[in-house]
Amino acid sequence: MSELLETPLHDLHVRLGAKMVPFAGYSMPVQYPLGVMKEHVHTREKAGLFDVSHMGQVKVTGDGAAVALERLIPVDIEGLGVDRQRYGMFTNDKGGIMDDLMLANRGDHIFVVVNAACKDADIAHMKAHLEPEVTVNPITDRALLALQGPASEAVLSALDPKAATMRFMDVTTLTLLGFECWVSRSGYTGEDGYEISVANENAEALALALLDHDDVEAIGLGARDSLRLEGGLCLYGHDIDTTTSPAEGALTWAIQKVRRTDGARAGGYPGADIIFAQMAQGVARKRVGLLPEGRAPMREGVALFATLEGGDPIGAITSGGFGPTVGGPVAMGMIAAEHTTLGTTVYGELRGKRLPLTVTELPFTPANFKR
Repeated sequence: MSELLETPLHDLHVRLGAKMVPFAGYSMPVQYPLGVMKEHVHTREKAGLFDVSHMGQVKVTGDGAAVALERLIPVDIEGLGVDRQRYGMFTNDKGGIMDDLMLANRGDHIFVVVNAACKDADIAHMKAHLEPEVTVNPITDRALLALQGPASEAVLSALDPKAATMRFMDVTTLTLLGFECWVSRSGYTGEDGYEISVANENAEALALALLDHDDVEAIGLGARDSLRLEGGLCLYGHDIDTTTSPAEGALTWAIQKVRRTDGARAGGYPGADIIFAQMAQGVARKRVGLLPEGRAPMREGVALFATLEGGDPIGAITSGGFGPTVGGPVAMGMIAAEHTTLGTTVYGELRGKRLPLTVTELPFTPANFKR
């Protein structure tokens, strides 16, 4: 096994008493002495600081960068305002999702943030299909922090008042402790918050300054997972992957009208015809929210059935666990389309026994973004 990579905050995590685990090729904190449950609740009630430096940060530069990226990504990039950010995805020729990502128009370049496990493949994909028309620049000298929770605005605006003027999905450059930081008002918890790109050598000083605030605690991957699950947000490689289309993943909301069938810039990206057909005619399976009855969480891989006894599986749980804010187990699953009506009862098989779950609306916990 190859040696695990470390983020610029690795030593800080160790000093803070984090339990470190392998994740996407990195040594990452899964929890701190506070514990996953309290970390989750603290983020919902105050503010949590996450190290997401394992993610890939990329600049795409050159005239026509937005137009070029639209050949790979089915969202409106050309129409994205300066200093605004949008969710997107790379698709393959079969309409499957190669990765989901965030992209921002910074005026002279498009700033792209991709998942850690996919970043090498994503960068190679962009270079192969976009260069030399535009230049794909992986950023290796910057860390990425996420400050999430209702107290985030007060915490960050104490360092730069401009933070308070930002709306959800705004991106700007802030000066934090004298450091130039690229900041978006976004995150992956369902809470208000910010993602902060900072030079590697300044990452620890900034993290310590944020943690010095009474309302901020360090938060690990365990609570990050339960927060995003309650928020109904996909985890790439689990809820969506190369075999899942945007329609199957319930992500067609991310494809703006201008890129749809009758739009001014319809299609032109890998798998567009397949995705358009699915959007028009429906899909055989779809991602849904699921609420298990009782207290027992149902984890990824649990087979789902339409009936209490007999029959073939109709799907499987893709993410599941205990939702501290919900106060019970929550899950998402990919199931046959005929069983996706809200309120439908399906059954998960645990240790040979089938237990009921209810198909429910996502998210489980309402989003708390600053619009």
